[in-house]
Amino acid sequence: MDHLSYHRSFWLILRYELLIACRHYTELLNPLLFFAIILTLFPLAITPAPEILQHIAPGIIWIAILLSTLLALDKLFREDLQSGALDQLLISSQPLPLLILAKLLGHWITSSLPLILLSALLAGFLQMAYPAIKVLMETLCLGTPLLLLIGAIGRALTLRLRNSALLMFLIVLPFYIPVLIFSTSAVMAAEQGLSVSGQLAWQAVMLILALPLAPWATAAALRIEI
Repeated sequence: MDHLSYHRSFWLILRYELLIACRHYTELLNPLLFFAIILTLFPLAITPAPEILQHIAPGIIWIAILLSTLLALDKLFREDLQSGALDQLLISSQPLPLLILAKLLGHWITSSLPLILLSALLAGFLQMAYPAIKVLMETLCLGTPLLLLIGAIGRALTLRLRNSALLMFLIVLPFYIPVLIFSTSAVMAAEQGLSVSGQLAWQAVMLILALPLAPWATAAALRIEI
């Protein structure tokens, strides 16, 4: 019976997150527009030469993804805190890490998944070849959940602080660097026809470790802040 209750609570929270995102769809456009602007301005600022763009494209895309993810994280838990829904989660009989994981899944679907799809469209604009685009999608599917899981901890720690965006960035940035390194090196290796299994394996290991640990850490941070 408990397992059924956990399952139902998880899907109710996920459905709630998706409904809230649909009602505030304009907020979802900000990270996408920010991402698209970065990718379109880089060729203008550096050079439109295909051989140069192809070489720097993985780094450009992943830096834009990282910054767009941080921008989207600003709204995580914010409305729940203002509406009192976060207090209800804290006193719920259901495990708080499970409810947080459901919220993070909803946030990933509404914020990170559109960025991944937009990356696939704009990668060709940066002259990336198909094998590199394929690996880029794999790194994004592994890396963006990891960015979100790590970022949720920083967001929870700075939830009640004024102008918390900069402090959150400083907290999570050191943990984002390994994700950035493994992801860009995998795409660049794919461009050169080299094996990318090592980089993808490390990303998968980090994600597997973060999935159970990050929601617990986020729950502990929220209890401290609230």
